[in-house]
This record gives sequence, C-alpha cells and structure tokens, in this order.
Amino acid sequence: FLSFYFINKNLENKITLKTIKTSWESYDYQAVYENGKAFLQENPFNNTALTYYSYACFYLAVAQNDTSLAENYLDECINNLRIAMYDASSSLLPQLQYMLGKAYFYKNTVSTYYYSDLSIKYLNLAKENGYKADDIPEYLGLSYASLDMTMESISAFSEALLVRESDALLLAIAEQYYKAKEFVVAEQYLFRIIKNSQNDEMIIKSQILLGNIYIDREDYEKALKEFENVLQKSQNSADAHYGIGVIYEKQGNLVKARAEWRQTLKYQVNHQGALQKLNSN
Repeated sequence: FLSFYFINKNLENKITLKTIKTSWESYDYQAVYENGKAFLQENPFNNTALTYYSYACFYLAVAQNDTSLAENYLDECINNLRIAMYDASSSLLPQLQYMLGKAYFYKNTVSTYYYSDLSIKYLNLAKENGYKADDIPEYLGLSYASLDMTMESISAFSEALLVRESDALLLAIAEQYYKAKEFVVAEQYLFRIIKNSQNDEMIIKSQILLGNIYIDREDYEKALKEFENVLQKSQNSADAHYGIGVIYEKQGNLVKARAEWRQTLKYQVNHQGALQKLNSN
C-alpha cells in the first residue's frame, strides 16, 4: 500500500508539458521557468519545453530591474532558443528566429558588448521566412541606428511608421535624418512632435535637436530661441545650456560660452560635450 501511495504521489508531482503549458496560459512565467528547467533536466532536447522555457526567460528578463539578472535570463533564453532551432518545424522556426532577434536586441541594451548585428540577422531571417510582427521594423531601426547604419535605420523606421506612429518613433527618424545631414526632412518630423505631442519630454528632446540643426545652419537666432523654449519648460536642461554655450562660442564670446558649459555640468556632471569644451577652450 505504501509503495502504491508513493508512486501515486510521485505521479502527482511529476512535471509534464501540460504543467508547463498551464502555467504559460496563466502568464506565470516564473513557474514556466522553474518547471521548464526541471523538465529539461530529464528531457534536454524536447522542443516544446525548450520553446516555453526560452520565452519565459525572455519575459522575466525584460521585467527585471537588475541588469545582471536580466542578462543571465537573456543568456539562458538565447542558448535554449538556439538549441530549439535545430529541431524546430518549418512553421515554428520563423517565430523562434523572431524571439532570438528580440533577445539579442535586449541583450544589447544590458551588456557592455554589442549584439545589434545578431539582432538584425535573426529579425531579418524571421521576416524572410514569413513571420509577421508589427514591432520588427522598429527593432531593426534601433539596431541599425546603434551600428551607425543610418540609411538602413531610416528605411526600417519609415516602415515602422506605417504600422504605428509615436513621438518616440518620429524623433528616432528625425535623429537619423540629422545624422545623414538631411536637415529639412529632420525638421519636418520634429515640427510634428512639437506641434502635436502631449509629452513634454519628447517636445524638449525635439527642440534640442532642432536647436542643433539651426546651429549647423549658422542660424543662431533661431537656435537660441529653441534652447530658451526648452529652459522655459525645464530650467535644469543641461543640453539647452550646452547648446547656448555653443552659440556663444560660434559668436566668439568664450566668457559667456564657458559660463553656460559650467551651468551644463551643474545639472549633468558627466556631460561629455561640456567637459570637452571646457578642457579645450
């Protein structure tokens, strides 16, 4: 009787794919992670378990505030996704490639190393193999931007804009056109944000960039107006004080320029532009 009891008890506690799937359906990613890890110890190449486990690692990583823990989860996610891809069906493979591309994208944000090239590789593979997800163009745009692949970034962001317009996306496109020295086009996107956005942070970032465009055009009056508009919203804006300092420098007034750069460091002690200007002027 006792042996029968223990056998039944062990069967009750046994982790199965159904156990993992039930936790997944209730969005209990921690349980999926723990049960998936235990299941994979006995079945290390089970494709279904590898997939659930990898996805749980991903969602736990992006919800994590501790970057070292996030990186550990992402490493587990990436390693297990790559194993899952070896034996994946042709219908599942594009989805795994998509998740691997996203995992490398987030790995790039928490690591001191660069993974944007791998993010681009797998997101493009997912697209080529027919996987559709609205966020792929935006992830590609950000990944291309981090590699200074400006025109590729603009192309991807423009595709993303057809799916969903946002202030952050408009600003990202404007920044890439600015890098490409396409100032007129960059301006148009910035004007849209400044005119329509309800987000002061996005408006301020747009005005700062617009001010920098006017400096590059040597239109210092317009540039100063943009930075002053920023200071009306945020008196502690280091970038606005830095920009005003650059205007004074261009006009040959180094005393006022240095005063503005010292103000910059008051609000942002590690502002690289101000540090370099004060060390060289």
